[in-house]
Amino acid sequence: MQSTRPEEVLLLGPGPSPVHASVLEALGWPTLGHLDPQFLAYMNETMELLRRVFETTNRLTLPISGTGSSGMEATFVNLLEPGDKIIIGVCGVFGARMVDMASRCNAQVIQVTAEWGQPLDPAGFERALAEHPDTKVVAFVHAETSTGVLQPTEAIVKAAHARGALVLVDTVTSLGGMPVQVDERGFDMVFSGTQKCLSCPPGLAPLTVNERGLEALRSRRGKVQSWYFDLTMIASYWGSERVYHHTAPVNMVYGLYQALKLIDQEGLEPRFRRHRINSQALAAGLGQYGIGLVPPAEHSLPSLVVVHIPQGVADGAVRERLRKTHLIEIGGGLGPFKGRVWRIGLMGEGSRRANVERLLDALGETLNTLGYSCSVDQAMAAAAGVYAAAGCPGDCR
Repeated sequence: MQSTRPEEVLLLGPGPSPVHASVLEALGWPTLGHLDPQFLAYMNETMELLRRVFETTNRLTLPISGTGSSGMEATFVNLLEPGDKIIIGVCGVFGARMVDMASRCNAQVIQVTAEWGQPLDPAGFERALAEHPDTKVVAFVHAETSTGVLQPTEAIVKAAHARGALVLVDTVTSLGGMPVQVDERGFDMVFSGTQKCLSCPPGLAPLTVNERGLEALRSRRGKVQSWYFDLTMIASYWGSERVYHHTAPVNMVYGLYQALKLIDQEGLEPRFRRHRINSQALAAGLGQYGIGLVPPAEHSLPSLVVVHIPQGVADGAVRERLRKTHLIEIGGGLGPFKGRVWRIGLMGEGSRRANVERLLDALGETLNTLGYSCSVDQAMAAAAGVYAAAGCPGDCR
């Protein structure tokens, strides 16, 4: 059995992301009882910090115990009852996962689809809503982790609300790395995860619900099918009543609290700018290797750069050498993109100029070693040009 500390790997895949030393330290703070007054104070501050990063005033804003997928499951089982209609946008793995979860709730699922690598067409939602005016929920992924596509939201939300439907949004790969703007955009229920742009280890799923969403919970015909994810019970624990529901992961809450403090200190706008510029610099450098973006540039995620693997380059050999020789992890493709794309995360603490340059250098060396000729100097110069134009002579933050 391993008894030594694992070596550190630079996490530049689709998640988890690098974690700041102060967050790791917070995970080791003294474990308290889940109703200890000191811990309750951390709970309160964590909820307030989450409201700031979600950009919402929603009273029900808290972290669900479990990874991002638990946030997805919690929202679906609370909103949906057997026979309810839900329209789901599918253009990648996580939209398809929404379909699976809704089906397990015995809901009637209507899909609006798009080709992998392309955003959803709001007109498709409008047509589906016209055909199914009694739809209860419209759901989509804001930042599709499998394709790197950033989904436009305004027209979809407008169409849903015009028909009286609730809007449910997956922000797992966007929260903390780009604007989510829950209140301004009119999202009714939103979930996320800690391990991506929040740069906290996996284990919690931030979630927020507005008054329309709360009314839907209050007007359910029957009990929520999941005892553990029943938001009315969880809210009683996280709210002023402090009614025991389950033993909260105390140390994980410490870690999230500290990660959110770092975001608050940096400020949302500087943080979003940092993610945007670093992803643009990486894309410019990769372009010198003949490696292009999968999504259209205007729909490419600032937190996750998804690119085509060059013809004749072996996906596994490149990622294996990056991991073994350079201690860098990037992600491969999923589903129909398997073996065809790389998913390169620049999330939270990972979104740094030093990491962009380290990856460009390591990838250039790897490609050249494996017989694909490219110029590291040209790639570095292209990335430097983006930083210079953005006024970032040093680390972009």
